[in-house]
Amino acid sequence: VIASPTVTTTYTISGTHPAAGCASSATLTVSVNALPTISAGSSVAICRGSSTTLNATGGTSYSWSPSTGLSCTTCASPVASPTTTTTYTVTGTANGCSRMASVTVTVNTLPTVSAGSNVNRCEGVAATLTASGASTYVWTPATGLSCTTCSAPSATPSITTTYTVTGTASNGCQNTASVTVTITPAPDVVITGGGVMF
Repeated sequence: VIASPTVTTTYTISGTHPAAGCASSATLTVSVNALPTISAGSSVAICRGSSTTLNATGGTSYSWSPSTGLSCTTCASPVASPTTTTTYTVTGTANGCSRMASVTVTVNTLPTVSAGSNVNRCEGVAATLTASGASTYVWTPATGLSCTTCSAPSATPSITTTYTVTGTASNGCQNTASVTVTITPAPDVVITGGGVMF
């Protein structure tokens, strides 16, 4: 007899000896444990190259799949570093019963940020820098720049300077690029006349 109760149930079986007519009975209790309520946490978005910590609850032991990009597959809180959008499924077990839950880690691409071509300028002559590929920008260092958060600041450094721009895309991901402004010092001009040097 296969028993599949939905709640804990005590079954009684009665047996009768066919020749003597004697009867007896026995009981057996089938305990039904509730399935655990397993959670894999909320889905999350990360930038390519970043990581996030997953968090499973509701069980006493866990098994994650796929293993791609996970720091461990049997812990409750593995660090996930996938290179592409991945849905992870965790199987949680408690009291011998198992249940599954899933969480998706969306991987956003980094912006392709450009700071333009390197430029040469004479001392005191401004150069216009041009950033592209992102939504917002921050330039460093601020020395000699007309602004640090615009896409095309005017640069007038007194010495050769390499500027780095950090661009942030609409998905929140960042990337950097650099451009060098090479400064050529003004020549020393000497005027002579009448035997007198100035």
